[in-house]
Amino acid sequence: MKDDKQNDLKIINLTSVSCTIELQNNNPFYSLYTFDVYVNSILVHQNKNTNVFTVFNLYPNTFYNVTIINNINKKEMSCAFTTLKASKIITINLDMCNKDDCAKDIQKVIDNAKKGTLIIIKKGIYNTTPIFLKSNITIELKKDAILLGNIDRNNYPVLRNETGKQVLGSWEGEAKDNFASLITGINVENVNIVGEGTIDGNAQNSDWWNNHRVIRIACRPHDIFLNNCKNINIIGLTIKNSPSWTIHPFYSKQLMFCNLNIMAPSDSPNTDGCNPESCSDVLIIGNVFTVGDDCIALKSGKIEMVKEHYQPCNKIIITNCLMEKGHGAVVFGSEMSSGITDVKVSKCVFKGTDRGLRIKTRRGRGNKAIINNVDFDNILMDEVKNPLVINMFYFCDPDGKTDYVQSKEKKDIDDRTPHLGKFYFKNMICHNTKISAGFFYGLPEAPIEEIKLENIKVDYQKNENFETPAMMLGVEKVNCLGFYFNNVDRIVIKNVQLNGQSSEEFILHNNKIFIKE
Repeated sequence: MKDDKQNDLKIINLTSVSCTIELQNNNPFYSLYTFDVYVNSILVHQNKNTNVFTVFNLYPNTFYNVTIINNINKKEMSCAFTTLKASKIITINLDMCNKDDCAKDIQKVIDNAKKGTLIIIKKGIYNTTPIFLKSNITIELKKDAILLGNIDRNNYPVLRNETGKQVLGSWEGEAKDNFASLITGINVENVNIVGEGTIDGNAQNSDWWNNHRVIRIACRPHDIFLNNCKNINIIGLTIKNSPSWTIHPFYSKQLMFCNLNIMAPSDSPNTDGCNPESCSDVLIIGNVFTVGDDCIALKSGKIEMVKEHYQPCNKIIITNCLMEKGHGAVVFGSEMSSGITDVKVSKCVFKGTDRGLRIKTRRGRGNKAIINNVDFDNILMDEVKNPLVINMFYFCDPDGKTDYVQSKEKKDIDDRTPHLGKFYFKNMICHNTKISAGFFYGLPEAPIEEIKLENIKVDYQKNENFETPAMMLGVEKVNCLGFYFNNVDRIVIKNVQLNGQSSEEFILHNNKIFIKE
């Protein structure tokens, strides 16, 4: 899992005011040592310890040299770059804004910005309703600049859907009217939102989380919503207290979410961290998640959405992230009727989540609901109840507990049957596991195609808590279970070690091929 090799520095994002750098090593999320960061010989970060970091407060079209100094052996590494140009710089400060609602003043600056404009939002608390993005701009939120969400839902415009037109509002895989989000981008491209500031949905002081299942006027908004957007980079911010999913990219592509601190109380409803839905070419790197629901959830709509708006979620890279609290660390579904393919998760730390990988699907998602080519590599988990869960009997829809969804008898394969392909899990350490090491349950008529486990170590935290490892009917509550497989066509095990489990290492039911090398 770890090595002492620190090769060099890689620039992964560059704007007119910031540069984000990744240390090239094999250690999940954290560097093996602390280091200081100098920009043109000026100290900007002290005792940094993460593989990904950003330097801010740079000037456009300016040459910089960044040096990091290892605090153990004083070894130096450096890289040089020139920041991007800005056609114009506009500064917003609190004195320019209506103190009750800054949205109109900020929106006016955005609407009038020409291509390449840099908009700098200075220190201050900006009470605001939704702000709509424009293409070809950079917005920098300075340290201690806070965009604070208005607490009255009546002050939020509604994204209303019209038959035959672009879906504007969405809720859990269906086209539904939605309140506009604090930051809303619709059909925009080439936008950077960077800085050390904060986007605060302020939901804890509103009624967004009260009776959250009741739709009042429209479905709850997000902190950030990107609809049919392209080439969007969101770097460095703290984003917190969202009314629902914190960041929701929707039918968008070429996205980077980097060095973000995404936060919500552990008991806040549906406050997932980042949920790309029907998106492609997404890089999620260097972020910290502490949320009330899933940290990252990949989605692609329910079956009705797919009939008119088919778009898989694919080419997703998740790396160097820390997921501290949440129901699941990296989750697929359950709304995945367009499919989710080509996902690589590496060098991440999952700590205290209910599940590590969590795949949720069920009969009724459709024959385009294909999850395939999923690769987890170099993952460290600690106090995760269930490190790996794949469940094709997910029961949380209104009809989720019907016989059609939950029957363990073989059904006919038809246009409602989902398919799960190949999954590869390697180089993982799972400390203090509580409920099960892995729980994989396919459909009898559509088994999971292949699961490979390689170089995995699991140890357990002795506890008296018995729980079901997956959200499905007919599963016993367990404690410190090994790896359970049911309806999997091909299982390959290589160098998998368990210590302290309460069952056999591998529990097999209705599987075709089991290979232990």
